[in-house]
Amino acid sequence: MCGRYTLFTPPEELETRFDATPTRPLSARYNCAPGQELPVVTNDAPEEFRFLKWGLVPSWADSASVGNNRINARAETVREKRSFADAYEARRCLVPSNGFYEWVDRGGRKQPYRVAFEDDRPFAMAGLWERWTASTKQTGLGDFGSGGPSREQEPLETFTVVTTEPNDLVSELHHRMAVVLAPEDEQTWLHGDPDEAAALLDTYPDDELTAYPVSTRVNSPANDGPDLIERVEA
Repeated sequence: MCGRYTLFTPPEELETRFDATPTRPLSARYNCAPGQELPVVTNDAPEEFRFLKWGLVPSWADSASVGNNRINARAETVREKRSFADAYEARRCLVPSNGFYEWVDRGGRKQPYRVAFEDDRPFAMAGLWERWTASTKQTGLGDFGSGGPSREQEPLETFTVVTTEPNDLVSELHHRMAVVLAPEDEQTWLHGDPDEAAALLDTYPDDELTAYPVSTRVNSPANDGPDLIERVEA
């Protein structure tokens, strides 16, 4: 799975790399976590970094809380599973990152590892996004007890990260990994037809990737600083 990642590339470099301008200031993030609003590039506004909440909420969901269990979408079933099928067809996105964390069981103790390119360069993980609107009942004196007419709240925009089988490096840490897109495939992921997009859901080779142990401080989303990516003894 992909449950935490980093994005501390300098904003100017990130804007150049993705040819996108942020809708709010970008800041260094060392512990991006589910439930947070994070920058993504969506297929309907590829010139912008928009800030969406991590944890996809399908448009048909009764509650936004379903997003808590939809931080990842399996590549093997993303076209068929109800939660993700519509988004796969029409709402794909790039999730910028420069590394992600995985946890390994070391005799009952979970040891986090960071996986990244050796030069820490930014890359895009394949993502899907959705727009969800809750309907609420407006209660007034004239309609007390009936619930009143429905009114719509501001839409909630969310995303998920697509995962696939791990490469040899990541398989030592976990049985899944994020779909990492080659730079030349990013536009096809955003704008290609479903079959073209499906062809990109392969495992990224581990030739240029590295993995190393980091502090267990990354376990808490409340911690977010450069000390989290420092190598420690496993």
